[in-house]
Amino acid sequence: MPQQPRSRARPPGPRGEPVFGNSRQYARDPFDFLSACESAYGDVVRVDLGPLETYILTNPTDIERVLVGDHGKYRKPAFQDDALGQLLGDGLLLSEGDRWRRQRDLANPAFNMSRIAGIADTMTRHAEAAVAEWSTGDDLNVELEMARLTVRIIADAMLGIDLSEERVRTIQETLEPLGARFEPDPFRFVTPNWVPTRENRAFEAALEELEDVVMEIVAERRGTEGDADDDDPPMDLLSILLRAQRRGEQTDEQLRDEVMTMLLAGHDTTALTLTYACYLLAEHPVAEGRVHAELDSVLDGSPTFADARELTYLDRVLQETMRLYPPVYAMFREPVVDVKLGGYRIPEGAAVMLPQWAVHRSSRWWDDPDRFDPDRWTRDRSAERPRFAHFPFGGGPRHCIGKQFSLLEAKLILAVIGREYRLQYTGTDDFDLRGSLTMHPQDGMPMRVETR
Repeated sequence: MPQQPRSRARPPGPRGEPVFGNSRQYARDPFDFLSACESAYGDVVRVDLGPLETYILTNPTDIERVLVGDHGKYRKPAFQDDALGQLLGDGLLLSEGDRWRRQRDLANPAFNMSRIAGIADTMTRHAEAAVAEWSTGDDLNVELEMARLTVRIIADAMLGIDLSEERVRTIQETLEPLGARFEPDPFRFVTPNWVPTRENRAFEAALEELEDVVMEIVAERRGTEGDADDDDPPMDLLSILLRAQRRGEQTDEQLRDEVMTMLLAGHDTTALTLTYACYLLAEHPVAEGRVHAELDSVLDGSPTFADARELTYLDRVLQETMRLYPPVYAMFREPVVDVKLGGYRIPEGAAVMLPQWAVHRSSRWWDDPDRFDPDRWTRDRSAERPRFAHFPFGGGPRHCIGKQFSLLEAKLILAVIGREYRLQYTGTDDFDLRGSLTMHPQDGMPMRVETR
């Protein structure tokens, strides 16, 4: 019987410091750190993020194995159960096993393509209302504008509620202290969550305020969810969950977790994609001109679902935006058994990092990777590319349930903006990025509204 190939002893990686390992290097600039690791060490890189033994995977083949082929050998990592678990609980993003499957099955009808097509007009209506408040010459923080717009859309489309300006403001004000809790910080590894640091106190206060908003939304919707055997029952996610609760299938805690997950995860990544798309188009006038020409040829009034399907160049712009600026810049998994990747044994319980930022910008998979080139997404040019050289929505059974919703929403919003305006970037030549749960511009995205 032939011998099985032996795993190499230990993957290469950068040297760390006592106690902190590589965590201070990572915290200083996670994006440069990930790119440097990918460039210097290749497919599998071992780093120490404080006490956490972490293996960075940068080969699309290995990433596909983790997310698709061998997905049953991995779970969401236990280290995310602290502050992130406190924030999102056992919602779709973090739940595991049978509970995740039940919740995913419940949620699927709210995200099927026929329903999404039917709420395209809702997306356009909110986008037009937001843009109607702009005037030529206005200076905007586009990141904030997009976040306000997308939180209104997700609340209407998936929670069945029209958020008041006060609630929108409350949600936005809580995001800063909540997000700060997840920024890379080597000292957090040695500071328990219960220690009343200023950061921990701010996180707790913001979480309590946001939970109040969530439970108010649930209370207001209770009794309006209809019955499953009605001719046309509401099919937003919260209505589906409330009907399930009447059948004894959902607790109040589950409702809280799912609504919190939908409200936060359902708007943030789309808002960031729109933010970076506006920036890239402003910095690349030829691409911007092609977007405007396509809009002029396709649109005949307010953009519709049918229009969005014809906006093929705009679709390539969005794909290229998510390649260069993936809102989720790194994903984590934890093997539940010892596994072998890239010829190395990775032990049960370690952290496996799948860094979109480094893979999306690797010269191993992309020609001229730092260049904004929407045409790299034409069928001919993308045919030979490894499937998981680009994975902004994850992949496998746990891929983002809101992928099609998000892409349609982004196209319709950009179409509403581009039909009338162009945006001029007014910030510094090379803006800084800030890593948290998602990747944000350090100082927002300052832009000026100009008439086309």
